[in-house]
Parts: sequence; C-alpha cells; structure tokens
Amino acid sequence: MTTSLREVKVGETCKVKKLHGEGAVKRRIMDMGLTKGVEVFVRKVAPLGDPMELTVRGYELSIRKADAEMVEVEL
Repeated sequence: MTTSLREVKVGETCKVKKLHGEGAVKRRIMDMGLTKGVEVFVRKVAPLGDPMELTVRGYELSIRKADAEMVEVEL
C-alpha cells in the first residue's frame, strides 16, 4: 500500500518509496536522511498535529506535515 508519510500512524514503520517536490525542498528532505529505501518509524505526533517525530537511520527527526506530504511511503 502506497501513501504519504503524513498519513502513517504513530507506532507504524514504513519504507520510503519516492520523494515528490523539487529543488531545494527535495534536497532538504534528502539531507534529513529521508531517501528511497530507508525505513521510517513514526514515534509521535505533536498535540496539534504538527510536527511529526520520526526515527530515521537511528536518529530522531521532527518534520512538518507539509514536508511529510511530499514523501511517498509503503507500509
């Protein structure tokens, strides 16, 4: 099942399939370690829904929902 990282629920692990967006935005997402094939664990989501806290490549990462929307994942 393919969806955006934004829709993954807390406690679920997914795998990055594709990055949408372009230029600087895509580069920034890749610089954060979100590249194709990487496993991402959703640790928690802030009370108001933004940002999401993820575990990627063994470190913790907070990402805005707008950025998470551009990451296509597979559950």
